[in-house]
Amino acid sequence: MSNPVPAPLQIGQPSENMVTVTHLVYALHAFAVFSAVVGSATIIFSFIASLPSIAAVVLNYWNQAAVRGTWLESHFRWQIRTFWFAVLWVLIAGVMALTIIGLPFAFVVLLIAGLWILYRIVRGWWVLIQRCPLPMPPQG
Repeated sequence: MSNPVPAPLQIGQPSENMVTVTHLVYALHAFAVFSAVVGSATIIFSFIASLPSIAAVVLNYWNQAAVRGTWLESHFRWQIRTFWFAVLWVLIAGVMALTIIGLPFAFVVLLIAGLWILYRIVRGWWVLIQRCPLPMPPQG
């Protein structure tokens, strides 16, 4: 008797487990944003500093090799870039807030960044549900 050998995945086709992980990452980010909306935190601070979002980014990095060469790679890059650009926007707002004149601009940056995060979660998850890749910027 021969042992059944699982068929190799086609190039570009991720495992269903990785699709589930990608849904989980979007769900964790969405939960972080939801907790900010119903709580007292801002969207952007809840997104980058809450346990669900940090766990989501850790999952992204942990499973990044498993999705390389598949259409899910674009989602992982989208999720990771969303997190790190949110951190960048917080740092920029923090520098702006150091002056009284920059304080109103810092609030505007945080508000716009919060809306940008919402957009990235909704768009990314919507495209994932359709089982399509997201546009990827060139790697440099």
